[in-house]
Amino acid sequence: MGDPGDDLAGLDDGLLVARSAEGDDDAFAELVHRHSAPLLALAYHMLRNVPDAEEVVQDAFISAWRRLPEFRGDATFHTWMYRIVTNRCLNVLRGRAPSVSLDAVPEPAAHDAGGEPARAAESAAATAALVQALHRLQSGQRACWILRELHGLSYQDVAQVLGESEQTVRGRLFRARRTLMKEMSSWR
Repeated sequence: MGDPGDDLAGLDDGLLVARSAEGDDDAFAELVHRHSAPLLALAYHMLRNVPDAEEVVQDAFISAWRRLPEFRGDATFHTWMYRIVTNRCLNVLRGRAPSVSLDAVPEPAAHDAGGEPARAAESAAATAALVQALHRLQSGQRACWILRELHGLSYQDVAQVLGESEQTVRGRLFRARRTLMKEMSSWR
């Protein structure tokens, strides 16, 4: 006989949420399995710290499990979880010291730049410069940029995740992009 989770893999999130709200642990485990990787990536992009990102996502899933009966389905489970994780990341960032030491930012892995060491080094340096520029953005601008540009959420979804209007999101993204273009101008 197969794993009970195999039967759940074919179900959509809405049905898994409904079953989870009724106390089905396996259904919630399937939701965690489906959504952990993108939520961890989101938290890491915002916090730049693996242990903090893991803790935020774990806390978010615990909170979601407790609040499932309140979930009205106004948003998808995916969007709801993005909102919970983003809010927790913003809380962590508010609690941190205002500046980030250059030594605290991990060195990004060099991408394969056609096997040329100089191109790989330049790519790694540009990535590090972008990471630093992102950390100098206001947290709301950074959250908008990460959700839109790195995670591909629509403007509407970003607005829903952040609990802001679409117009506010567009304004924050405009300012974030303008700032990043200015900060990265030497890399063009």
